[in-house]
Amino acid sequence: MKIVTAAALSLSLLTAAPALAQTAPSADWRAVAPENLLVIDTAKGRILVEMEPRMAPRAVERIRTLADQGFYDGLKFHRVIPNFMAQTGDPQGTGQGGSDLPDLAGEFEFRRGRDAGFVPVTATPQGQGGLVGSVPVVTQPDAQMMVTADFKASAQGLFCPGVAGMARASSPDSANSQFFLMTGPKDDLNGRYTPFGRVVAGMDVVRALKAGSEAQNGQVDNPDLMTRARTASALPEGERPTVRVATGAVLQAELERVRA
Repeated sequence: MKIVTAAALSLSLLTAAPALAQTAPSADWRAVAPENLLVIDTAKGRILVEMEPRMAPRAVERIRTLADQGFYDGLKFHRVIPNFMAQTGDPQGTGQGGSDLPDLAGEFEFRRGRDAGFVPVTATPQGQGGLVGSVPVVTQPDAQMMVTADFKASAQGLFCPGVAGMARASSPDSANSQFFLMTGPKDDLNGRYTPFGRVVAGMDVVRALKAGSEAQNGQVDNPDLMTRARTASALPEGERPTVRVATGAVLQAELERVRA
């Protein structure tokens, strides 16, 4: 199965444009590496997340490890708040559990080099806004790299619709197995939680997950499940989805369309 998406930062939305694949030159599309493509199957459909190890290497490695062990199979979307997020990854289904692996240090910011493939989109009060892979970020400009010892600039992922983040307890270094998929913007998560990727297909599925009650802070009765979660690289070749994401002229044209 082949899925084609175009990433755009405007009102923090990922804009899908499958029709662009019909005429787009191959140089303007990049393939998502199968080891970075998280495939989540649910009774309501499939969710595909492009993970971004340049942003959060420890979190991505943890999700890969647990997914390919089958740890996530059958786990609940135990906390779902409309226009905010859907949370899963807890074997207890209560929000209190995790894996047997040690907790992870927070990866709230990262150092961006020129090889990160940053696509500038817009100026923001905090710096230059754009994309690293599929994930919207705000970063210091490239000029900052000339005055830093590592020739890199500080960058931070932005929590907006589609972004995947690591859940944690009160300690900033308590992320373990739980993660959430954003369905709305939440600026107060920026710099406080670890973003590790973005949904590149299946946002309709994320939004269709059964929601919890406001009175119970999103805790869901009889919740939807992840029936299976694996990286694409761990799936049999005949079951492995492939995803291409717009770059170059196709992405720039899509950005201009969204700005208009």
